[in-house]
Amino acid sequence: MLITEDRGDVAVLRIEHGRVGALDVELLDALTEAVTASDRALVITGSGASFSAGVDLRRILDGGRPYTEGLLAALSRTFRAVFDHPRPTVAAVNGHAIAGGCVLALACDSRLMSGGRIGLTELAVGVPFPTSALEIIRHALGSRAGHVLLGARAEDRERALTLGMVDELPEPGELLPRALALATELAARSPESYRLAKVQLHRPANAAIEATAGNDAAVLTGWASDDTRLRIGAVLEALDRR
Repeated sequence: MLITEDRGDVAVLRIEHGRVGALDVELLDALTEAVTASDRALVITGSGASFSAGVDLRRILDGGRPYTEGLLAALSRTFRAVFDHPRPTVAAVNGHAIAGGCVLALACDSRLMSGGRIGLTELAVGVPFPTSALEIIRHALGSRAGHVLLGARAEDRERALTLGMVDELPEPGELLPRALALATELAARSPESYRLAKVQLHRPANAAIEATAGNDAAVLTGWASDDTRLRIGAVLEALDRR
């Protein structure tokens, strides 16, 4: 589900969860635990052709509102754990990073991408954004946030670089070495100064998350609505026909 590799001053967290690294409660809890337990720089990456293709939509349909409520809470915990990790975090996006997978990458300090497509496609499925995800997106993308979020498209890596969704485009064979080199370089800086800089940079996003946390009740209602379940079902049917 989640493989942890020690690489000197850097821990590599590798998502190995099904064909597309789908985010479910169990994987999210494992990610949160691994991030919060670590006092080192982190590289987060995936396996095969996907970094993570987002949440497990079938689990949402099968589990109904109770599972969806737990999933949204787990998503917020993971996003904030990565976003506020005091040491450097680098996303090594090895393949598709869609919806929640894209937010996970945006929560990192730096993002490198070697292949696949990346995008915030939630609105295409009809699900609203949890507050934590939206504020992390706003922090990472700045003035581009509305364009990317409302467009709900999965972009290739060259377009993603233009939009500021990723920072570098190493070739597949160079992705992990470059991510490790960058994480090691950042980890060599004063840990306390790095931590404080992140606290200061993230203060507006975290304040907005805390101030609007009550909005997530409406988010849950949106995710659990009959209309959203129909849209999710249609997406899954289309995927099954491929």
